Amino acid sequence: MVMGQVREGARLGARAVGGVIALAVLYVIGVFAFGGAGWITAPFRGEVDKRENTVGSGEFRQSTYEEFFDLCEAVQNAEGTIQALQEERKAASATRTTQIDQSITALKATRIESVNAYNSKAAQEHRAPFRDKDLPYRLVATAERTTCTN
Repeated sequence: MVMGQVREGARLGARAVGGVIALAVLYVIGVFAFGGAGWITAPFRGEVDKRENTVGSGEFRQSTYEEFFDLCEAVQNAEGTIQALQEERKAASATRTTQIDQSITALKATRIESVNAYNSKAAQEHRAPFRDKDLPYRLVATAERTTCTN
């Protein structure tokens, strides 16, 4: 009789565990069936959508690639103009020297802005992979000449 009671208790325990598992499975199915999964996965899907709309976009990749060249070229253009003005300054009149000095100051500020824009974009995780391998990782604001190829 004791053995029968043990078996009956084991069966009841097994049924109780099975019932709890069945309820848990039904709950999970209900969550997915009625949109709960969408709520649970929304942050993940949002990040994927955001990445696909930017980094995954061919237009974004191409424009970012070209943007690094454009910024580096802007720095070089400012340097070239500064150098040309410094050459002109050697033989310029006093009035023209003042004008040249003002232009050089403005070009130096523009050059620093371009260097900072380049470095900022190069540091952005979603843009950095699209910087050409021949372009420098960072530009140096205090450098006299910038080289846009390694």
